Amino acid sequence: MPMPMNSLISQYMIIVIISGVLSVLLAIYAFYNRTNFSGMNAFMWSTSLSAVYTFAFAFELASDTLQEIRFWINVEYIGMPFIAPLSLLLVMHYVGLEKFTAPKKAWGLFVIPCLTLFMVLTNDYHHLFYKSIYLRPDAPTPMTDVVPGFWYYVHGSFTSGSMFASLFLLLRYWRKTKSIYRKQMATMAFGISLPMLGGLSYVLGLTPLDIDPVPMLMCITSALYIFSIFSTGMLTVSPIAREHIFESMRDGVLVLNLSNQIMDFNSAAAQIIPALTPLAIGKKLEDIWKRGAESGAFSFNANPDSEFQYEQEFKWIRGKETFYYRIRASNLLKPNGQLAGRTIVMIDVTEHTLLKNKLRHLAEIDGLTTIYNRTTFMDKSRDLLAKANQLQQPLSFILFDIDHFKQINDRYGHSVGDFALLHIVNICKQQLDPKALFGRYGGEEFAVCLPDTGLQQAGQVAEQIRREIASTPMYSSAKAISLSASFGVTDAKTAEVPLEVLLREADVALYRSKHSGRNMVHLHESAHVHANEIK
Repeated sequence: MPMPMNSLISQYMIIVIISGVLSVLLAIYAFYNRTNFSGMNAFMWSTSLSAVYTFAFAFELASDTLQEIRFWINVEYIGMPFIAPLSLLLVMHYVGLEKFTAPKKAWGLFVIPCLTLFMVLTNDYHHLFYKSIYLRPDAPTPMTDVVPGFWYYVHGSFTSGSMFASLFLLLRYWRKTKSIYRKQMATMAFGISLPMLGGLSYVLGLTPLDIDPVPMLMCITSALYIFSIFSTGMLTVSPIAREHIFESMRDGVLVLNLSNQIMDFNSAAAQIIPALTPLAIGKKLEDIWKRGAESGAFSFNANPDSEFQYEQEFKWIRGKETFYYRIRASNLLKPNGQLAGRTIVMIDVTEHTLLKNKLRHLAEIDGLTTIYNRTTFMDKSRDLLAKANQLQQPLSFILFDIDHFKQINDRYGHSVGDFALLHIVNICKQQLDPKALFGRYGGEEFAVCLPDTGLQQAGQVAEQIRREIASTPMYSSAKAISLSASFGVTDAKTAEVPLEVLLREADVALYRSKHSGRNMVHLHESAHVHANEIK
């Protein structure tokens, strides 16, 4: 059975009223969130005027006389001509064309809508918008038909042009935005194209009862907007403007919400941390750090203090390369000072760190032998001495120098003398425990600090090194050159003895070895010789 006309009109009215209510809800949301997104004011005015348009259309459907219908048509045009240019303004904000949305430039979009409103309100005097407006003779309820005037077509062309421009901008910037924002862009495109298609079908006479379907279709678009706002965060950030600024940054940037969930990141951050894919959006920051730490890629504190304002460095191992980054994290505030989230900036300091490490290496290491220089040896020995005293553990020192080193330089040249130093260092490295501290004390003199080692045991280490040096000739220009060294050994007997005194004791023992014929090991305060001179 066909549905009665009055019943059909009533259903249309209900849909239109629901559309108006949804527009009001969107306008309220936009008002309270107008600081979140630069285009929110345009959205607020668009939804507010949409509410005026749809509610006035509902009253038009409920009117009984031509005079009432004309009154509500005038009210409809308070809102309807401005919706399309406001939607265009919103899209321009969304795609980052904010330089064209300033009041000094955007006012031109509202010249024709304002003239349209004026033409409608004064139509009885000039009939430029409607040549005539009359009740349909065959309609079951009071409904009107119109004969369009010149300005009617101007208004229609401008409205259609604004909608096409909005769709063109969204399509143009579609490829330039990340896939995680394309749902938002698709929602906006659908919300613009659906009313446009409805208006076209109305002009072509393809709608039931020749009723304008746009107010009813706006119920669908409003519901879609509400869903998109709460599911994809629509109208909380301008993604295309973000592409121009966010993606052009060389530093990696992550944006977090108040729950420490990742809301956004740029391509530089994704290059630093491969786990940052579109699937990482919405995940906790701690999960991303945890995956990196478990793989051994880096170590980083992802749970800073409550203020979340700090700076830290971490090392990232990617394949065979090592990178260093400085992390700066800070609060992200809204214009009104309210906390909106947090940002993490990852600055590549690899070059700086490598240079700093190289300078530190040059400051600590002897350039020729690549072992500790005297200053570094002394500093580290003091630390080991303090630790040994605290833990009441033994600690010993060995001083030794190459016998007759001046004769080697004079006879063979300084290059051979340098080679002799390297030869001695290589032998010592093979004989010493990794925890031993080994340094060039000066010229041809070397020093060794042996943690957790008593005097007698240190003497045995020195004797082992002495024998190895004496039995391992150095080959230079196919000629074997025999080397030997004299040793002095001491230990830290009491906590009160400073490092300088201990090294002086070892030096005294060393000279006792030299005066006794060289190629010997002497312990401090002991006349016992651990090895006689090798004939």
